[in-house]
Amino acid sequence: MADDRFPGWHGTTILAVRRGGKVVVAGDGQVSVGQTVMKGTARKVRRLSPGGRDVVVGFAGSTADAFTLLERLEKKLESAPGQLQRACVDLAKDWRMDKYLRNLEAMLIVTDGRELYVVTGAGDVLEPEHDVAAIGSGGNFALAAARGLLETELDAEGVARKAMAIAADICVYTNGNLTVEVVES
Repeated sequence: MADDRFPGWHGTTILAVRRGGKVVVAGDGQVSVGQTVMKGTARKVRRLSPGGRDVVVGFAGSTADAFTLLERLEKKLESAPGQLQRACVDLAKDWRMDKYLRNLEAMLIVTDGRELYVVTGAGDVLEPEHDVAAIGSGGNFALAAARGLLETELDAEGVARKAMAIAADICVYTNGNLTVEVVES
């Protein structure tokens, strides 16, 4: 993601794959500025446990902005335990309507193992059609690879890892240093 204040900053690739009663969220570790890799080991997939329920979130965009959104999401989940869709919709509403939040530049993939959503600052809470969601600089490469790999016998983690490897081979803003979290339904 790039903006006028930080031209040339590029983020990440986050991929979620739902298959066989599991959702796997994988994120690469690369942060680039122009043609320079600033960091190759960033951790952009996090496990939240509000009320003892596991929720995995992957984020692309500004890290500080994403952490602000993660804190807000965690509060929404604490006030509506077990209601991921409601928490995501409430977060998206706040994100779009609040003067401070509307300036945040990030996207989220959120799952509890049963539900899977992409949440954006435009007010979108999208549920993927083909049990695969991706965001970030290399998101379209990872998405295309994962959808093709769903035709194989690979499990969710195998699909996610292979698709991320394909994205890393194609996208200069994606590397093979993965953080992978698995949530069962």
